[in-house]
Amino acid sequence: MWNALVTGGAGFLGSHLSRLLLDQGHSVVVLDDLSTGSFTNLPDHPRLTKVKGDVARGWEGKVDRIYHLACPASPPKYQIDPVKTLDTNYQGTRNMLELALRSGARLLLTSTSEIYGDPQVSPQAETYWGNVNTFGPRSCYDEGKRVAESLCYAYSRYRQADVRVARIFNTYGPFMAPDDGRVVTNFISQALEGKPITIYGSGNQTRSLCYVDDLIRGLNLLMESTSPPVDAPVNLGNPNEMTIRQIAELVLELTGSNSPLIECPLPQDDPKQRCPDISRAYEWLGWRPMVSARDGIKRTCDYFEGALRLS
Repeated sequence: MWNALVTGGAGFLGSHLSRLLLDQGHSVVVLDDLSTGSFTNLPDHPRLTKVKGDVARGWEGKVDRIYHLACPASPPKYQIDPVKTLDTNYQGTRNMLELALRSGARLLLTSTSEIYGDPQVSPQAETYWGNVNTFGPRSCYDEGKRVAESLCYAYSRYRQADVRVARIFNTYGPFMAPDDGRVVTNFISQALEGKPITIYGSGNQTRSLCYVDDLIRGLNLLMESTSPPVDAPVNLGNPNEMTIRQIAELVLELTGSNSPLIECPLPQDDPKQRCPDISRAYEWLGWRPMVSARDGIKRTCDYFEGALRLS
């Protein structure tokens, strides 16, 4: 059994991951500054330690596995303080890599499909270098994750750190915050509250939605994989591409809402197409998503309906 550190472990993905690790019998330390997460997302458990702290300031301890998830992932959240977002990605990642070296631990970085920017090829394979605006409103996150990847591989090549890098595509599910600002949470919250469904742009831009259980299973497989050597980024996402309008219509169907669809201006640098090539994940990890968009969105609607009733 491992002693695992999960940075950003009180957030959406981190809380699901922490539960999986506890179920597997590991001991877990969650490190989170609570800027977007909450310890209420986590269970009380004798093998779980909750620590409020900032990865950019480091953390001292002895661990075997570091799942480095810390960083706001939705545009409204990471754009609140772009300098902090960059600091989290650079200094926070460097601190966690130094901790990995001191502890002899393996580190997994959760990178993002946003490193591909507004892609000019689709689906996006890990060999694609991307089309990113280095000074736009999203650059603090996009470039922050790109430099975090660079740090991981610099530490791997020159300091023999044991690293894994997952490029996560749109993921959704229970424990997302209602004000998260991403497409699924926006649509479900608006539909359940009877508000207009806001579609940015024409609605013909695409996303590929991966249910959280599938994504967490992929992260766990990637962390523990050793054959073949995982020495390059791995896309984790669902290659079933849907338009924004199709997602909105599915949410309306599953919630039974009569909310109208309204079109709003497309935000700057918003990607028009997002679809992963998961050949590497399947070949290296034997991983592919199992939950359909209909089933996953239905489960998420049920969660939000309960959460909104309690709020």
